[in-house]
Amino acid sequence: MWSRFRSFALLVLLAACQTQPAPIKVMTIPQPETPPPVESSQLPAWETPAAFSDLPNWPAVKLEAAVSAFKRSCEKFSNLNLTSALSGSAPWAGRVEDWAEPCGALSAARSDEEARALIERVFVPIEVIPPDGARKFTGYFEPTYDARRTPTPPFTEPVPALPADLIPNNGKPLQRLPDGRTRPYPARAQITTSGVQAIAYAHPADVFFLQIQGSGRLRFPDGTTMRAVYAAHNGHKFKSTANWLIRTGRISRGEASMQGIRAWMNRAGPAETRMAMNQNPRFVFFRAEAEGDPSLGPAGAEGVPLTPLGSMAVDTSLHPLGVPMFVQTTAPGLGGDWSGLLIAQDTGGAIKGPVRGDIYFGTGPEAGERAGTMNAPGRLWVLLPRAVAERMRAEGYASLDMAPAAP
Repeated sequence: MWSRFRSFALLVLLAACQTQPAPIKVMTIPQPETPPPVESSQLPAWETPAAFSDLPNWPAVKLEAAVSAFKRSCEKFSNLNLTSALSGSAPWAGRVEDWAEPCGALSAARSDEEARALIERVFVPIEVIPPDGARKFTGYFEPTYDARRTPTPPFTEPVPALPADLIPNNGKPLQRLPDGRTRPYPARAQITTSGVQAIAYAHPADVFFLQIQGSGRLRFPDGTTMRAVYAAHNGHKFKSTANWLIRTGRISRGEASMQGIRAWMNRAGPAETRMAMNQNPRFVFFRAEAEGDPSLGPAGAEGVPLTPLGSMAVDTSLHPLGVPMFVQTTAPGLGGDWSGLLIAQDTGGAIKGPVRGDIYFGTGPEAGERAGTMNAPGRLWVLLPRAVAERMRAEGYASLDMAPAAP
């Protein structure tokens, strides 16, 4: 099952154990094929890596979900060039070949105890310290919505398919006009009035939230289910409809949840609901996929299915995909104070910053309820292969530079 690497398991836990760590200098990181040499004068002083015993509740943390998720990331690694950088935007993560030993070691783990011992042998935890002090963890899930194959009230809103006139253009989509000219892709209001092709039809509020979540499952009256998987967006920045509803007095701050906004939409008329949705100019398109393994989520940005409480979305201008991360945070949906190992396998437009994660909770209403309770500060460590950590120290890396990559 594993080619060159066998299973690359639980990667990166950035952990440092200074009580008052020095701030990390901001520096633009290039997009190299292989990690460039780093001038020690450009970097802050090296922070002492943590011991695994320093990680909050490490001996009791459940590892099965993260190990399973990491093995899927290792499959992706096995298709990459061995000598290329694991990530162009995070050269500190080393080369693909550096991850072969961790992947191979964790492929043999058959229990949490075995996995814990192997992780401690092949990884070094280093804490990520944000230059601006910002730390935030949220949760997301894969919703399930009732749908129809043809518009049938109240299932009248198209779940929009990827249009033929959209040109990706490096994250700034263009629209190809009938005469061959191109222009920036229109905002939500213009798209919805012009009409879109659909992979299915659902309640307008459900389609709106599906676009915010980025993917979901559609359930039809005959019992069949399909996945609506993120395909592209129109290039406009995300703007919060919840903030607009609060600012205009339509809801209170306490009602600014998915449930509260849906309740307001049910009270408001179609025209006012459409006006509220149009406050967010970003518009997401989907492709239809078979459900596949119902215990796994949709494919994330890394191209592997997401694992409930084993996968996390991160800022990919700062972090590599496929890397293991240890998180300490708190949320009612996690049972209060929580520590766990997660694999960076997804990203999102609102996920910006070095200590900013969006934890994947799973599929359906219960997962949604739990994810909705998640909004708290926390700490983040990356687990680096020992060879990478030692090379960083030898080359003068002080700690991880969390400056965003040049646009």
